[in-house]
Amino acid sequence: MGHPAVLTAGHPATMLGLGAYRPRRAVTNDEVCAHLDVDPDWVLARSGIRTRRFAGPDETVVAMGASAARDALAAAGVDPADVGAVLVATMSADAASPQVATRVAHEVGAVHGAAMDLGAACAGFCYALEVAGALVGAGHGAVLVVGVERMTDIVEPTDRSTAFLFGDGAGAAVVGPSGTPGIGTVAWGADGSQADLIVQSPSFVEHARGLDDRMPALRMQGPAVFRWATTRMPPLAQQALVRAGTKAEQLDAFVPHQANARITDGIVRALGVPEHVAVARDVETAGNTSAASVPLAMHALLTSGASRPGDQALLLGFGAGLTFASQVATLPPAV
Repeated sequence: MGHPAVLTAGHPATMLGLGAYRPRRAVTNDEVCAHLDVDPDWVLARSGIRTRRFAGPDETVVAMGASAARDALAAAGVDPADVGAVLVATMSADAASPQVATRVAHEVGAVHGAAMDLGAACAGFCYALEVAGALVGAGHGAVLVVGVERMTDIVEPTDRSTAFLFGDGAGAAVVGPSGTPGIGTVAWGADGSQADLIVQSPSFVEHARGLDDRMPALRMQGPAVFRWATTRMPPLAQQALVRAGTKAEQLDAFVPHQANARITDGIVRALGVPEHVAVARDVETAGNTSAASVPLAMHALLTSGASRPGDQALLLGFGAGLTFASQVATLPPAV
């Protein structure tokens, strides 16, 4: 067990392996709608979601993140001792301190490098992938990127705008040096002028001071988010394609954040994604898992056989903040 190798700066980066964790319990629309004044068929028509996974008490953000991370390390053939940094993208950490990343790193044995949480909501994995690539290029060896969420901890089960959308889970990728670049230049940004479209309300401070007795929970202006995503994300994804020197028809796969099937359909149409391109539609059985969404959707494509390692995929994440990021990446082996 040694320290991570120090490499010469400037190495191109690629994803070397992918892992995932899906909680044991699948929850149907019938079960979710028992708490809402809506019909299960309405949920399916509005979101494309049939089931989602709810984590049990033992399926913590650390436990799920560590499980996905172990599989990613195995798929990559990377020893945890050679990991130079662990990045955990999450918006549902169980505590402000200690960070999820330090505990995941300890659980998997990646104890010779840095560890930090990255908060960019549903764009978190794509943000972290760009940061990981920069760390690899700076000579920090392999970087473990984890997207993990227990959205059921921060969603009010009687809120018609959010309760049927979200689920729990984790996805992870090992990013390491490569002879050829496997992660394209990111197109990303943030728009705090529209931060009120997806918010936690009340804040923890307001709740603790007795100013609002509601549970601090995720609240969303669904129609406005839909309009924003279907209008702003196609140009962002197109920018990522240009930066990678490719076109939609040259892709093998498109992996957008699994927010809503109708949003995915709108972006596919706007980009002109041809039929031969495999489009991730993990939202049908996983729901919206925020920062875990993109890696879980990649994993589903690979393990189902719809995509193969080496395929070129356009990744796209977007969500609360508002944050957004897109890059073209080579798909890795998955466990």
